[in-house]
Amino acid sequence: MALAMFAGACGTNDRTGRSDSAASGSVGQQTTTTPPSTDNTPVEPVRSATRRVVLLGTSLTAGLGLDPALAYPALLQRKADSAGFGVTIVNAGLSGETSAGALRRAGWVLDQPAALVVLEVGANDGLRGVDPDSTYANLLALVNVVQAQRPEAAIALMQMEAPTNLGRGYTTRFHDAYGRVARETGVPLLPFLLEGVAGDARFNQADGIHPNPDGSKRVAETVWRGLAPLLAAAGTSGGSTARR
Repeated sequence: MALAMFAGACGTNDRTGRSDSAASGSVGQQTTTTPPSTDNTPVEPVRSATRRVVLLGTSLTAGLGLDPALAYPALLQRKADSAGFGVTIVNAGLSGETSAGALRRAGWVLDQPAALVVLEVGANDGLRGVDPDSTYANLLALVNVVQAQRPEAAIALMQMEAPTNLGRGYTTRFHDAYGRVARETGVPLLPFLLEGVAGDARFNQADGIHPNPDGSKRVAETVWRGLAPLLAAAGTSGGSTARR
């Protein structure tokens, strides 16, 4: 039942993959760099557009029901800054997103350079009982789109789960679709996004579905364990410029 509630976490959506919620995330804008100051005026870091980390996902990534500063992408930004990674975490979450919808909008989400693209996609497929083979095909196509449009970017796939009320056979096939894509493409598979959060009232909002601030912190910790090594491998440490 808890996992079934999780699957609804991605919001509602029509069959075109368009959101009917205002909880979608911003894809951000490129920052313009200026020469370093020659006086003693304090400066702040400016991250290169090529050091963008794009989180393509659902309302779980968008942070539905949370102040944007408390959603897990914002918490990841703080962790990245503290660790010395000169990256911009781009929240490209959209409420109600399906794997098919993510595939349709991937082109414009990736209209700027990226160092890393993380795919948090598919939970709504499970909620709707979409054939896991279709989810698998869409995930595989998503990886191919990223590789074709942003060959400079590393890619990571986040494990998602289907509701248990659809039966063990379905949930097993759904779970395994992610491992198949990871094996066939060579992209790393990150842990289940809501590991240690789904079904626990202490970490969810009143709807029992979306993480509350404490749950969001747990999600950020889960993602960060897999993300930090990828940032290091992508060569995103330091290298920031400065502006007034």
